[in-house]
Amino acid sequence: MSKKVSLNVKCTHCGTSLMDYKNLLHEKPSILLDVVNVNGDKGKLRLCSTYGCYDKQSDVELPEGTRVGVLCPHCGKKLNTDVPCRTCNGNEAYMIKFNIEIGGVVSICDRVGCTNHYVMFEDLTDTLRKFHREYGV
Repeated sequence: MSKKVSLNVKCTHCGTSLMDYKNLLHEKPSILLDVVNVNGDKGKLRLCSTYGCYDKQSDVELPEGTRVGVLCPHCGKKLNTDVPCRTCNGNEAYMIKFNIEIGGVVSICDRVGCTNHYVMFEDLTDTLRKFHREYGV
């Protein structure tokens, strides 16, 4: 059985941690974000921090198949990028990017319900060493 990895992420703009240690999802800290839905309603979004988990909690409606705007709750800057989602292809969905605290980047699609996500490491050797030390995998 493989070990589930909970990624600690931070804002790509201000570098502040996005981890919410008071509100857990699956016994792990959630990722706290500000969100704007298709109707322009603003609220809070908590994502599961376990890689491969798609669970979320929001205080605004996030209809399946719609895109969301995601902002850092600390600096207020938009985390959506102009990198198209390869899974959604021509549906004009784009990736949201977070920095991983130990190094690297994790990206997720901004379309509610899309499961496209990936992790990238810039200095693979050093980051994998830190990843192994941190998570033991």
